[in-house]
Order: sequence, then C-alpha cells, then structure tokens
Amino acid sequence: MRIAIIGAGAAGCFCAAQLRKWRPEWAVTVFEAGPKPLAKVAITGGGRCNLTNDFQGIRSLAEAYPRGERVMKRALKAFSQEDTIAWFQARGVPCVLQADHCWFPRSQDAMDIVHALLNAMKGVDLRLKSPVVSVEGPEVCSASANNIADATSEQTSVPVKDLAETTAGKGPKVCSASAKNIADATAGKGPKVCSASAKNIADATAEHTSGPWHVNGEAFDAVVITTGGAARGLPFLEGLGLEMVPPVPSLFTFTVPDPGLRSLMGLVVEAVIGLQGTAFKAEGPLLITDWGLSGPAALKLSSYAARHLAESGYKGNLSINWLNANENEVRALLQKSALDNPQKLVSSTHLLQARLWSHLLDKAGLRKDIRWAELGSKGLNRLTATLTSDSYPLSGKSRFREEFVTAGGVALSNIDLNTLECKRHPGLFFAGEVLDIDAITGGFNLQAAWSTGYVVARAITATLSARV
Repeated sequence: MRIAIIGAGAAGCFCAAQLRKWRPEWAVTVFEAGPKPLAKVAITGGGRCNLTNDFQGIRSLAEAYPRGERVMKRALKAFSQEDTIAWFQARGVPCVLQADHCWFPRSQDAMDIVHALLNAMKGVDLRLKSPVVSVEGPEVCSASANNIADATSEQTSVPVKDLAETTAGKGPKVCSASAKNIADATAGKGPKVCSASAKNIADATAEHTSGPWHVNGEAFDAVVITTGGAARGLPFLEGLGLEMVPPVPSLFTFTVPDPGLRSLMGLVVEAVIGLQGTAFKAEGPLLITDWGLSGPAALKLSSYAARHLAESGYKGNLSINWLNANENEVRALLQKSALDNPQKLVSSTHLLQARLWSHLLDKAGLRKDIRWAELGSKGLNRLTATLTSDSYPLSGKSRFREEFVTAGGVALSNIDLNTLECKRHPGLFFAGEVLDIDAITGGFNLQAAWSTGYVVARAITATLSARV
C-alpha cells in the first residue's frame, strides 16, 4: 500500500510516524514544499515547544477550541494529552508540566520534539522542496506534465532512514522528473469517482478501492492533507468540490494607539479583556506592551473573536476589567478603603501596581492629591467604572512571535468526524490546522495536530488493511 501525506508539519509527521509503527511494510511518502520538516514545531513556544496542555481549568472544549470542539472531543478520546506525553517520553523526551498547565520537553528545546518525530519516521520517503500541484481522485488523473515536471524538477527526496543524515545537512539526492515519465504515470486513469449519495455509496466505494489517487502524477492508495493553515488556499484541491471556510488570522496581539497605556509597557495584570458591543471576552494575564496589549488574555480574545475582528478590519474598542470583579464587588472594595483610610491619599492606596493605579486615576478624572474622604459618590462611580470597564481604541493586530495560526480551512461538513475522511471522496483524509479547527494558546493547537494525525493513521490502517 502507498500513502501520500502532503505537509511535513506536526500533524503530517505524526501521522506518518504512526503509519510506520502499525504497518512498516507500507510505503509512506511525505511531500513538503519547504526546505525543512517540522519548521513550525521547531519555533513554537519560543523555541521550547509547548507540546500540549493538561486541560485543567478548561470547563468545556469550546473554551480551548473556539472552532472544532466536536471533532476534538472525538479525537482526544482516541489520543489524549496524556497519550501525547507518554508517546514522547517513550521516545526519549522527558517532559515537564509548568504551573500554567503547559507541557514542555524538560530540556526546553523544541528540537528534541523534532528529532523524536523524525526518528519515528525512519523509512518514510520525505520529499523536501516538493510542492504539490495536483491531487486527483480515481476518476481523472490529467495533471499537466509540464507543470508537474517544473514543480518537481528540483524536489528533494529524503528516505528518513537515518536522523543524522536528515539533520546534519548532508544534502539528499535531487530527483529530476521528466514530463514524459509523469505523463506515462498518469495514463492509467482509474475508475469513476465516488458519489456520496446514500443510494450508491457501496458501488462508489467499490469503484474507489480498485483505482488509485494521484499526487503530482504518482499513484497512491490514500492521500492525507496536512498543510496547516493555508492562508493562500489549496489550489490543488479546487476540482474536488469541497466546502472551504475562508481562513483568517487567529492568535495575535492588539495594537492600541494610547500613549498613556503604552507608557506602562512591561506590566502584567490578571484581568478580563473584551470587545465592546460583543459577547467576546477572555480572562488571564494581560501584558501591556509598547504597541498595545499581549499576553494570554489578549491572545485568547483574538482566538475567540478571530472572524469578527477580521470582518471589522481589526478596528473597534477594547474593554478591560482590571480587577476581574463585577461593579458591586469593586464599589464595595473602594468604599471599604474610604472607611478604613478617610484621610489617606487615594493615589497612595495602590489597589493595582503603582504606575497602573496612577494611570487609572487620571482616566477617572481624579486629582493626584484627592483623599478618600473627598471622593464622594460621583468620584466613587467614576473610579468603579474605570476599574471595571476601561475603554481603549483598537487600531490593528500584531503577529505573536514567529507563530501564526489561522481560523478556517476545510469545512468540517466535508469530513467524517470519526475518521477525518472526506465524505465525498473516500481515500482522502485531513488532519491538523488545514481543517477548520484552531485553539487558544497553551499547547492546544499542537495537541489537535497529534490527535487528528493519530485518528487519520488509525483510519487508514483499518481501511487499507481490510483490502489486503
């Protein structure tokens, strides 16, 4: 059996590793357009690789996965966060759990994760610098010989039989595919494509099993798409009639053109941040930066409101509750301070960090020398409002480190949620961020890659083994 995996990211490589484990006699080929496998894994978590999360404090999966929680509920039952840690530790990567519920390799080096995956992929045909220009099902394989020859004329074919050869920079051989050879390879057009109607699904499946898929003109028994967040789309799938959800950025920080706020750069506050006029909000550490706001709370909000923010052009107003408490609770706290310290300066009480407290008193319109006894009901109301619903204009987004996550992709309506196989095209599978699945920061996106990659490998193993 021959399996093609398109994309050498976390989901693709994990799927390949599992296929090699379960059916080492099968030929698994991974196509990667870039020069290195697992490039994103190598830089995730600031180069430390936050490989998963313990999910403590997550009340529902929708909190971690704003899009795709139904798929993830099934996928996590198949391969959980505990399974992830056990998998890597069994392959020589000790892991540690941090206080923020994030799992990292004990070495704090993402390359340990990369090496473990590549070692598990020994025997896989890893083709670097190999962009895919066509994926065609059993009905037609009519890829342009010239286009494929151009795309593959300098592709790099790497049998992953030796990690040292893969990572030490020993240049793999360059294969040159002639247009004639590829045209010959595509001459055997398989049977008609599967129809998804309930009436003829059995016949369609029978037709499918007798003919191959083709990737760049090569025949395969199954194809797995793991290209990650494809912001530019997936042109090689356009002829398959799949429903796509337009991709938009997720996990980004906020640009706030407020000099007073920016002057507080470096401060971290446990707060609640939301978008005014919407129900979107997130709580957690909020970091003030020289361009605006970052930290887990801001990143979670960007994930929850990803599509709304894209549609609004990343403009609007942010609301911050600096004390993570409701108005009645904050008003009671202020009244107690006034009763306990009537002659004390409000500016010297410091219910928050001194610089932030001073900034908020200014925003509330209070004098620096005002005392608690002088605050009065109006001053108390203004200060309460500022502490619980402080408003700042949002003028744009900024990228979070070197990481980039998208919301959108292949619509889940196309997919069997139990196997991640395409309903209309048996033999075509999807895993990872190419699906309309994305998560908040904290290791949840990588867990989605491991879990969905596992589910696909399991489904392919079961389906193709039944043919043997």
